[in-house]
Amino acid sequence: MLPEELFETLNEQFRCRESQIRQLSALYSPWFPSPPTAVIHGLPSTGKSSIISAVLDVNDIPHALVDSAQCVTGRHLLERITGACVAAIEAAKLGSDDEDAVEVDRQMVERTENISALAVNLTMLMDGYGEQKGASRKFVLVVDGVDKQREAPPTLIAGLARLGEMIPGFHTLLILHRPLPHLLHISAVPHIHFPPYTRAQCIHILSRYPRAIFPELPEDDEDYTAEEAAQDNEWLWPRYLGLIWDALARGAARDLSEFEAVAERLWARFVQPIVDGELGTRDFSRLVIRARPLMQGEVGLSDGWVSAGAGSGTTSKSTAAQITGKGVEDANSPHDLPYFTKVLLCAAYLASYNPARQDPIYFMKTADKKKRQRKASATTLAKASKHKKIPRQLLPPSPFQLDRLLAILRALLPHSVPQTADLLTTLATLVSLRLLLRSGAAASTSASASAGTTAAGDVLDGAGKWRVNFGWEYANALGRSVGLELAEWLAGGE
Repeated sequence: MLPEELFETLNEQFRCRESQIRQLSALYSPWFPSPPTAVIHGLPSTGKSSIISAVLDVNDIPHALVDSAQCVTGRHLLERITGACVAAIEAAKLGSDDEDAVEVDRQMVERTENISALAVNLTMLMDGYGEQKGASRKFVLVVDGVDKQREAPPTLIAGLARLGEMIPGFHTLLILHRPLPHLLHISAVPHIHFPPYTRAQCIHILSRYPRAIFPELPEDDEDYTAEEAAQDNEWLWPRYLGLIWDALARGAARDLSEFEAVAERLWARFVQPIVDGELGTRDFSRLVIRARPLMQGEVGLSDGWVSAGAGSGTTSKSTAAQITGKGVEDANSPHDLPYFTKVLLCAAYLASYNPARQDPIYFMKTADKKKRQRKASATTLAKASKHKKIPRQLLPPSPFQLDRLLAILRALLPHSVPQTADLLTTLATLVSLRLLLRSGAAASTSASASAGTTAAGDVLDGAGKWRVNFGWEYANALGRSVGLELAEWLAGGE
């Protein structure tokens, strides 16, 4: 068991989860044996993966956390598991004083076709690792949301549950939305339930960091100090959270993340009478009366009952689907893909349909949006006066290289790419799904290899070229699903 000081630190970091923290620390203690497989189940936004990582870090147990929501197919998940385990064990061996540590073979990631290959690769990876320095040499694989995996093989959960029995020192921890004991095919698996937060717990957690009533302290009132403003924030914010829960969150945003999002969205409008000087900071009852239309509407909810385009005379497909409750299939609607996969496909479309010589105009971080649009439109008008051209969206896609694709992807993202994204494995999966196609000699080599004549080359060869296998409508839908307007980045698309 952990010392009480560490328990208090974890309890302060993760409120209302003392029982779950104690159970996890007892199961995964560096001094006692751990079960080969354990199951953590609960609804989303209940702190499962964050608490697991924190407990394993405090116990100094090497682990790999894989989010199945970022995997396109079942094989993609297996490759991500192998890659995450390779990186974690390499880091653990570098941090140890073991002089006999052998360098890990990273090529095994490419050879993880099924659950059997995963077991073989992990056995080779853990060879000699779990027997060093006694019982402290543990490794825990945490797979988040494996029950919601896309295109998962039927034996995926059962195979992952058996890995701990086959490999010494290896332990599997499965995070599920609901317990599925019939899929494990083994008995006596410990389960830890993370119940959803209650009203009091949600208010208690979000009250740790109260939001400010005034963006800046009023200059006309010199007697109102920063300490008094902090006290007013601590007094008003919990009462406001209780009002939001009773009015909206109880029926429309019942998990902690959605509750916080709704409260953040309506906070500025709620305290606007205080900022304008019409009401005081402690006039909560009068604030509630002022905010009654705000609480009775659906402004604070992320999803409304009527779509944005339903104001016209014709009924759209999405509106009809919402009214009738039946889904309408659309050939141009984007697939249920992870976030970075969608952005990667958008970058591939821009790499196929934008000339490489115009990349500094469209994808430089220093060029602002208006200047890019103005320069591109001026170039289009100057060329249109001489002769007309066919729109690039109607032409076949042009091949592009891997380094150009990654450069465009970096320009599209507003933040840096995390190491857990695993873009190369995602790219290989998209090639296998034929959303991306290889061009030139590499494509003929792959075709002949599939026919059995020659051996296939590396899918991620830097000298190879690719092209997209979808059109503008599908790419535009993908971009809008992640907040990108591809017409602003496309040459001649303004």
